[in-house]
Amino acid sequence: MLTPTPLEELLDLAADVIGCDRRALPAGAAGSPFITLGGGLAQAVRLQARAGRQLGLAVDLAQLLGPAPLADVLARAVPVPAAVPGPPAGAVRALLPGQRAALAAERAAGAGAVCRVLSAELAGPLDAGALRRVLAALGARHEGLRTVFADAPHGPVRRVLAACAPPLVTLEAAGAGGGGDPVAAMHGYLAARARQLVGRPGRPPLVFALGRLAGGAHLLSFVYHDAVADSWSAALLWQELLADYDRAVHRRPLVRGLRPGPDTAGRAVVPARAGGPRAAGERAERLRGFPAAVDLAEGAPRPAVFDVRGERLHVGLDVRLRDAADATARRAGVPHGTVLLAAWALAVGRRAGLERLLVGCEVPRRATAALLGTPAPCSATVPVGCELEGGVDYFLRGVACAFSEALGCADLDSAELARELGVRPDRSRPVLTPVTFAARDELLPARVRAGDLSARFHHGHAGAVTADAALTVLRWREDPLLRLEFAPAVLSRSRAVRLAGEVRGALAALTAASPHTPVEDLLPAPAGARDLALPLS
Repeated sequence: MLTPTPLEELLDLAADVIGCDRRALPAGAAGSPFITLGGGLAQAVRLQARAGRQLGLAVDLAQLLGPAPLADVLARAVPVPAAVPGPPAGAVRALLPGQRAALAAERAAGAGAVCRVLSAELAGPLDAGALRRVLAALGARHEGLRTVFADAPHGPVRRVLAACAPPLVTLEAAGAGGGGDPVAAMHGYLAARARQLVGRPGRPPLVFALGRLAGGAHLLSFVYHDAVADSWSAALLWQELLADYDRAVHRRPLVRGLRPGPDTAGRAVVPARAGGPRAAGERAERLRGFPAAVDLAEGAPRPAVFDVRGERLHVGLDVRLRDAADATARRAGVPHGTVLLAAWALAVGRRAGLERLLVGCEVPRRATAALLGTPAPCSATVPVGCELEGGVDYFLRGVACAFSEALGCADLDSAELARELGVRPDRSRPVLTPVTFAARDELLPARVRAGDLSARFHHGHAGAVTADAALTVLRWREDPLLRLEFAPAVLSRSRAVRLAGEVRGALAALTAASPHTPVEDLLPAPAGARDLALPLS
């Protein structure tokens, strides 16, 4: 029997994670990207991790989700580089790109603009001692949880402390409010105290907060600064925390080995993607002609300076609509997240009277398998060019391809890209991405069991936004839930409610239509909608 080549082995892994016939995949992989073969972010992560673990090969995550044919991407896999020791604890280190942006945002808008909350509602008996041991193990394992920031003559720097367990604070009273929802009340309490919680000098800007709920339940909240973690990191830490808690209560050894920090993990580099001015210019050419701004204010004046204060709405979906979206995704050969992104683009485009628009999408910048297990601010928001044209399936595949192209440019500086597009800085609005989308449903399951505990996750809201309107997929498989965050200074609550209804309507129309139904026939433009786009030069 012939020994399979590395490419054949990788294609077998790809077929396994996608869930398709191994014999049929090579033909499709020769000409189609991973994302239009049914692969999404979760599948790409599993493929990257298994390639490193089982075959010792490094596959670039951004390339894997990019526009190149899958076979070409897998053919570029290289042996996993040997680990390189990072700087010693206590040494002054330069900021990571995400940290510089987060600290600048805090200086401009305050701690509330860069403070995030991800909580677990814990049902069952809680062993506080085991929880503290678990947090100490997490701190010992991950440099990101021991990172502090300080001012220096040439700007902020970071240091990694030799030892520092994430603090656990107990909330005696969460305060009133939240519309009778105790979880919302506790999140509001944490948001109001963001500066005190993540702004302690000489300490990492993060904390775990424990409060009591009715019936003996607890809410454990991870409150963190954008400079130390992103949504990927928060989900990773929750998975490790609960797995360690299960070990602790069953008296099994905890995982205490030091994991690679971002300085070390980032050195395991796969073939570099193009960057710099040339790449920004090439990307600008693809986006030229898309509007520089989509104004949902419907002609109302904007504040002279973008107001980061925000509100949110939860948008529930019934399981029939979820199942219809899944079926449409399978038919078109795209991930379900693409169908939701397309519905959001369709609703916003109809609201603004646009046939093409940029939607900022949250993507992970984790080029190596080592970075997948590293808490660090690696996410980026990249502009995805959505064109509302063609039949439904053509439209969905076009959105998938546009997303993959944008992911391949995730390392580009957004200000440099804006300059290439001729967009002048405007303090009144987010540059290029006033409307954003994020799919976080695949980062964490809706529920996890650990020991005698059942954990159900809740995404908090610190009261700040970075876009005029942002749609986030929080849950999908169980009790599907979306969240619409918006800037009230731009989009009133009543208009936000209407927009949320239009998103549901767009999703229903997309999933009920035949594959060849023109998308322009799906929804009428909302009454009073106007073309408020500012065209690119």
